[in-house]
Amino acid sequence: MDGRIEGLQALIERDADIARAFRLAGQPAPRKRPPGFASLLRIIVNQQVSQHAGQAIWRRLEDSLGDVSPKSVLGRPERRLRALGLSRAKAHYARALAGMVVSRELDLNGLKRLDDDAARAELTRVPGIGRWTADIYLMFALGRPDVWPADDLALAVAAERLLGRKRRPSPKEMETIGHAWRPWRTAAALMLWHFYRCPEGGRESGD
Repeated sequence: MDGRIEGLQALIERDADIARAFRLAGQPAPRKRPPGFASLLRIIVNQQVSQHAGQAIWRRLEDSLGDVSPKSVLGRPERRLRALGLSRAKAHYARALAGMVVSRELDLNGLKRLDDDAARAELTRVPGIGRWTADIYLMFALGRPDVWPADDLALAVAAERLLGRKRRPSPKEMETIGHAWRPWRTAAALMLWHFYRCPEGGRESGD
């Protein structure tokens, strides 16, 4: 344990379920991203697609746009963005986000001065940005330690396996589950995502 993820060691020491996930899956990698337009757009690109597909689309965007910025996105019509792999909706969202940043309707730099709820509310004003996208940005670009994306499917599957539930928890149930891991729910989410990717959900011999 190298302590790179804020709060994970504290959770391991106090919570048997997180300690078990760590024992089975090992250390999760941190997922830090620089704050700003490119990171937020990349999260939108990755919505509801596989990791491989998201990476491929992003490479095409970088190859075509060079610097992925509000100006470069606005310099391409939606049809050109769609030709790079974005869906019709995501091409629209990309240009809407770029327009709001350029017009200063959305101040990405100012988000760091807001608490989690206020920052989330600002982000979700943007077309195409819902709770999940905002939470991922808060976690990985702004480094907020107590964010819990309760409607994330992989997180719910991991909780089902780790906690021995007979069915997948609903988003409302996930909210309740996450309370036990305050004020380090970001670290708990990282641990559960890592556990989810383990073979057979990180089952021990004899489980």
